[in-house]
Amino acid sequence: MSGFSTARLKMVDGQVRTSDVTDRRVLDAMLTVPREAFVPAGRQALAYLDLDLDVSEGAAKRFLIKPQLTGKLLQAAEIGEGDNVLVVGCATGYLAALTAKLARQVTATECDSALAAKAKDAFAALGLANVTCKAAACTEGDPSAAPYDVIILNGAAELTPEALLGQLKEGGRLVGVSAESRPPRAMIVTHTHGEFGHRTLFDAAAPVLPGLVRAAAFVF
Repeated sequence: MSGFSTARLKMVDGQVRTSDVTDRRVLDAMLTVPREAFVPAGRQALAYLDLDLDVSEGAAKRFLIKPQLTGKLLQAAEIGEGDNVLVVGCATGYLAALTAKLARQVTATECDSALAAKAKDAFAALGLANVTCKAAACTEGDPSAAPYDVIILNGAAELTPEALLGQLKEGGRLVGVSAESRPPRAMIVTHTHGEFGHRTLFDAAAPVLPGLVRAAAFVF
């Protein structure tokens, strides 16, 4: 077993299972998708640590969210094999690759076009044919592939992502971290009968996605 394979097993056993992630499909996806494939070469030694991993190349910081939060969000999303899923702010694509193991079709968006290109390359290298990545603002989603059964945020939002909610199918759900109030919490928003219901899942912190940052209040 390679060093990365051992680290991947330790990540799942030590970080993910211990966070009450019991969904076999989610665990299997995390055991098979190589997280190091989504990390710049110079940072691959950090790929399996319990941290939000900075994978940015440019000025704006972009992250892969912590493995345990990744697993908990995927479990909460209850992705079915026939589902059409949107992953928002995918960075280099790790969360989208995991989702591709669970869903029928995955669309991923990333505001940094260089990272979106890296995500596409990683998907191709792993033979993931049911996931695409587009360079787009986190607030926009991708209406062309909507409506979605599930939308997952690869990070936190300090604002309500209205345009994303508008791309949810009837009966669909959006999962992510809401940082609109303190402490930040993982939330699930469900779309039923034209209404949006919000439910808190658990306390969680994640880097705020570009475009979903609350404007700074003016202070004298």
